[in-house]
Amino acid sequence: MKRNKLSIFFLLVIGLYSCRNDDDGLLDAEVVPPRLLSEVAAEDETELNEYLSTHFYNYEEFQNPSDDFDFNIVIDTIAGDNSSKRPLIDDVQSEIILVSSDNFSGLEEENDVPHKLYYLEVRPGEGESPTIGDNAIISYEGSYLDGNLFDSSIPPLSLYLSGTVRGFGQGITKFKSGGEIVDNGDGTVDFGTYGIGVIFMPSGLGYGNGRGPSGTIPAYSPLVFKVDSFSFVENTDFDGDGIPSILEDLNGDGDLNNDNTDEDTEPLGIYLANHNDSDDDADGIPTIDEIELDADGNFVGFRDTDGDGIHDHLDNDN
Repeated sequence: MKRNKLSIFFLLVIGLYSCRNDDDGLLDAEVVPPRLLSEVAAEDETELNEYLSTHFYNYEEFQNPSDDFDFNIVIDTIAGDNSSKRPLIDDVQSEIILVSSDNFSGLEEENDVPHKLYYLEVRPGEGESPTIGDNAIISYEGSYLDGNLFDSSIPPLSLYLSGTVRGFGQGITKFKSGGEIVDNGDGTVDFGTYGIGVIFMPSGLGYGNGRGPSGTIPAYSPLVFKVDSFSFVENTDFDGDGIPSILEDLNGDGDLNNDNTDEDTEPLGIYLANHNDSDDDADGIPTIDEIELDADGNFVGFRDTDGDGIHDHLDNDN
C-alpha cells in the first residue's frame, strides 16, 4: 500500500534550506494534474539532452584563468560567435538513480523508475568528497533550463545532504571539497582549492510535482545547480545516535530516507528514517546505548547480543 511519508528533520529544514517563502507564488500557483513518473522522466531526459547538446560553459577561462578571473561558471547557448564551442554533453558524467512515485504525493504507483543525473566537475577540489550522509559547506545557484535563477546561497552555508532533494545531495557527493580550512584572522576563512561544478537533474530527482520550499518552482521542472564545494563534516551523525549517518543506509542504495526499521510502529503521518531516529527499533532503548563506542564516544561497531544476526539497535527483542 502506498504511504505518503512526512519526514521530520529536527535539526535542519527539509529541502534547499535558503529558499525563500513567496506567499504570492503560492496563491498564484497553477494546479498541475499528477502524471506518471516514468512518462515525465522520459520527457525530462529528452529536454536535458537537448540542453546539454546546445549549451557550453566557459571552459576556456577555467583552462587558462586570468589574474582577475572569478571562477564563476557561465553557461551560454552554442550559436553565432559561439558556434564552435564544445557542448556540455561532451564533458558531463552521469549516474542512473532509481526513484519511486511514493516519494511524491498523488502519483500513480510506480517503483524503481530510472532517472539520469548529470554532473560536471569544472574544477577538482584538493580535498575529499562528502557522502550523502554528511553535512557539506557549499554555495550554489539554482536555475531553470532557460537560465532564470530561482534560488542562490551566497555566502556559503552548511547543508545536510540527505535533507535536500535527491539529485542535489547526490550531485554534491561527486565533487571534491577544498583543503584544510585556514582562519585568516579577519573574520574570513580560506578553503584552499575547492571543488566547482554543475548538477543537471530531472524533476524526479528534484521537486517532482511539488513546487519547492519557495512555492514558486513549476511542477515537473528539470533544474540546474552551479555549486562551490568548500568543505564537509566527515562521518556526520545527523540524529546524534552514535552511528555515522552513512552507515544507516541499510539497503545500500544511496538513499538514507527509505531505511526505516520501526516504520510500522510510528504514528500515522510520521516517518522517521533511521538516520533521523535516535531509537531505530522503537524498543525504548536509545540507539547510542545499543552500539559499541570508544572512550571518546566514537563509533566502533555494532552489537548482536542474542546472536540472531540482527544488530541490537535494529532488534526490539534482543
